Amino acid sequence: MSSGGSWPDSAAIRAAAEVAGRTAAEADASGRVSVETVEALAAAGFPGCFVPERWGGAGATCETVLRAVAEVGTGCASAAWIASLLAYNGRFGAYLPGDGQEEVWAKGPHTRLVSSMVASGVEARPVPGGWAVSGSWLYVSGVEFADWALISSALPREGDRAVRVFALPREVFSYKSTWATVGMHATGSHTLTANEAFVPEYRSFVWDDMRQGILAGPATRSQAAPLFSVNGLTFAAPILGAARGALELAGQHLAVPAGGPRAAARESNLFSFARAAAEIDAAELLLSRVADTADQGRRDNGLAERSHRDATVAVEILVGAVDRLFRVTGTRGQASSHRMQRIWRDVHAAASHAALQFEPAALGYTRRLLSA
Repeated sequence: MSSGGSWPDSAAIRAAAEVAGRTAAEADASGRVSVETVEALAAAGFPGCFVPERWGGAGATCETVLRAVAEVGTGCASAAWIASLLAYNGRFGAYLPGDGQEEVWAKGPHTRLVSSMVASGVEARPVPGGWAVSGSWLYVSGVEFADWALISSALPREGDRAVRVFALPREVFSYKSTWATVGMHATGSHTLTANEAFVPEYRSFVWDDMRQGILAGPATRSQAAPLFSVNGLTFAAPILGAARGALELAGQHLAVPAGGPRAAARESNLFSFARAAAEIDAAELLLSRVADTADQGRRDNGLAERSHRDATVAVEILVGAVDRLFRVTGTRGQASSHRMQRIWRDVHAAASHAALQFEPAALGYTRRLLSA
């Protein structure tokens, strides 16, 4: 495994994973991860993973973040989703001008950043010294406990230099409780709202620079990787962890001697378990290559598109493995009190994220390959 400077603290990661797993059922029922879990994730250092080192960042790698997020996801996919976004939103913040970075991380690298590029009815009006920003932004995971938010002026499009990203402090935005889903319920991905929030010029950057990995200041290779080299990792890592959790549960189920109708299906279930285990390992290998490509800072033609493709394929494999394991646990796994049904719901909900859809990733990869 790659080294990420002084990060991760393995004991702190294990502690965060334990808290997340212990409180997962309550979080799912309430629609929000517990305060204890959020504090454990912060104590484990997730918010500071990709923060520039001059502001106290950990100098983490995508590989170490992948593994740490997956460890949390074994017990709670929603908590892992929050952990991953806390980490990668710090990477987004590194695209701000120096004065903006200094303001965002004035209190240290533990600052909790959330983000949304899904703009709805947004107006960013130029005013002296910056912009006045109003509107709504959808699906802002973790907005309830955010210190700062990074939001876009419009829905971003490749090559569009007009779309900007703005950094808003907590005192100038609020949120509406709009997240009520079958899976990933505890992510609290509500709607952020702002009304005439002033954003100075130094707290904004062009979204397309982030897409291309163009930073004005010093950066690690991971920070300067093009967006689609790493974007799939952000959302795939929690699914990898959840799949591992499903494998663990299915193993416990199969370890109990079967009797009656269950006995007839036992051999078939053993085959299913072995196949799912191999599928999870295969998906992890794909995601590790995506992480390694970003950590090496490689910008060869088509590598960002390949990484995007690989992340979506890995997620498709993981969803299939979880489906297989869900069937292994039978009606027991479908009980509302059983952890397996929550994993199954969370994995399917997480896999529906726009960044994890195979078709656009496949088109981007193939078109780039054929144009080379």
